[in-house]
Amino acid sequence: MTRPTHPIRSDIAWSTADQISVFGRDLPTEILGQVNLGDMGFLEITGRLPTPHESRMFNAMAVCLVEHGITPSAIAARMTYAGAPESMQAAVAAGLCGLGSVFVGSIETCARLLREGLPDPNMQTDLNALAQQLVTQCREAKQIVPGIGHPLHKPIDPRTPRLFEIARETGFAGPYVALVQALAIAAQAATGKTLPVNATGAIAALCCEMGFDWKICRGIGVMARAVGLVGHILEESRQPIAQEIWFRTEDEASAHRRPKSG
Repeated sequence: MTRPTHPIRSDIAWSTADQISVFGRDLPTEILGQVNLGDMGFLEITGRLPTPHESRMFNAMAVCLVEHGITPSAIAARMTYAGAPESMQAAVAAGLCGLGSVFVGSIETCARLLREGLPDPNMQTDLNALAQQLVTQCREAKQIVPGIGHPLHKPIDPRTPRLFEIARETGFAGPYVALVQALAIAAQAATGKTLPVNATGAIAALCCEMGFDWKICRGIGVMARAVGLVGHILEESRQPIAQEIWFRTEDEASAHRRPKSG
């Protein structure tokens, strides 16, 4: 039986001996020195350069995710670098592997929840009732409500109000922003806990406002956090803490196995 074949094709970029074209733009003359890193990320996702308002919003979203201190992903990167200092890319990859349903990757989960709950942003619906329905759906499935709550930032994630302020200034404070805020209110009412909209929830709503496919939303976090991890690895090379984390963890984890003196 003959296997059907499909054309091997990419419309992103192509090169010749003297030219590099990215989405139809000449890299040396139309992109270098004219397009910043955030706008380049937008181009890769959408196939076009952003408008000024899109640029401001997208760059704010990406910058927000670059750094958050000594997080599990930063620790993983530092520990990997301690074991393989010759391979920075492995250390960055180790940190990125931890971007899942709890850290950063919740952008994707939240964006999917918002998009599936409100497939048409122009449809007339009671957002508060919809939020209660989505919270109930998550609780019945024994799942957390993605994009809501933070272990450290309470009662407000300080990043969220600023992101929503920029959204209002750029015209992206629409129904998905309202829905994620209603989700937080409904989740708090259902649990009795302080559950603010966190940065990933805010960014998920803004991704929906900007028309991004929910499947790509985690990628924005991956792009941004890679930059931050390079910074952590540089600091680790100059001011190492990975070995101290290793030794102290080993000491504490095995303390109960040591014979008592006397």
